[in-house]
Formats: sequence, C-alpha cells, structure tokens
Amino acid sequence: MIVKPTVTDLLKVVDNRYMLITATAKRARQIAAGSTPLVKIEDKSPVTIAANEIEEGKVKIEC
Repeated sequence: MIVKPTVTDLLKVVDNRYMLITATAKRARQIAAGSTPLVKIEDKSPVTIAANEIEEGKVKIEC
C-alpha cells in the first residue's frame, strides 16, 4: 500500500519532521471529532485527509 502524500512530499511544505507529525496528528484528531475536511478526497482516514490538507497548504502549522 502506498500512502499519498508521502512524508518526503510533506517535508517540502514543512521543514521539521516533528512539527509535521504533530500537526498531522492534531488535525486528524479534529477531523475524527467531526471537524469538516478542507479537501475533497475519497479516502475516509482522518490521517490521510489531514496529510492532504497540509500538502495543499490549507492547514497553518505554527512553530
């Protein structure tokens, strides 16, 4: 199984791997709790949706 976007792709948007993982997990928890996704994809996984939101720049990552 290939996960898209890859961590390598996401590290082009976020410089720090720790911040990337933390932001993805936080946003995935929000989506799982009922927050409206900011991207239209068929995948139902909150982590995949959050990763796509980050890749598209729809989630602000604060230092």
